Amino acid sequence: MKKTEDFYEKVYEVVRQIPDGKVTSYGAIAKAIGAPKSARTVGYAMNNSLKNDAGLPAHRVVNRNGVLTGKHHFNEIDMMQKRLEAEGHVVENDQIKSFQEVFWDPFELY
Repeated sequence: MKKTEDFYEKVYEVVRQIPDGKVTSYGAIAKAIGAPKSARTVGYAMNNSLKNDAGLPAHRVVNRNGVLTGKHHFNEIDMMQKRLEAEGHVVENDQIKSFQEVFWDPFELY
């Protein structure tokens, strides 16, 4: 269990650094923490964070195409979209418009 907790903490450390108005992907986070094949596990960490860390901006983590794949894990089905829109993002059909323009690459930190 300790290994999983350490991995999750690395993920959360990156997520806490996502700038306002920006988003990143599960895969980008995995690459940044040195586990490039662990995008799915980053997703598990994000799902877990919704139960344990209300202050973490989990809504800013989407899939590699800008799709809100984690929306079903929020308390309300449209909460992820609402939070993104409150930060100025345009979301249509569960996908962030202009995704490449608002994408933040955490690999630049490491």
